[in-house]
Amino acid sequence: MRMLCSTTLISEFFVVGFAGLVAMKNADLSVGTVWTVCGVVMVLCLLLCGMLGRRGAITVGWALQIGLILSGLAVGTMFFLGAVFAALWWASIHYGRVIDEAKARNAAQSA
Repeated sequence: MRMLCSTTLISEFFVVGFAGLVAMKNADLSVGTVWTVCGVVMVLCLLLCGMLGRRGAITVGWALQIGLILSGLAVGTMFFLGAVFAALWWASIHYGRVIDEAKARNAAQSA
């Protein structure tokens, strides 16, 4: 599960960076605000990759997905991309657990 979730988070890191570039063109937002918010989210994505084995990391990941969807208020396309990444996050968790269970079952059979 950790590998799939980490892949999703690293992809989100890049998407948030590109969304920051688009958001800079919004006259209602200051460049400092855009890059402060984007920087914090990008660092959170990276830190969360290393924390996926700990309790609460999946919940923080879901909060990140909700924040990504809500970033559509600043950059309209992010409503769609946030929903796509939320679906990828769910799939990473669901299928990652299925893969982990299969690996454990195979290890138990071979031992």
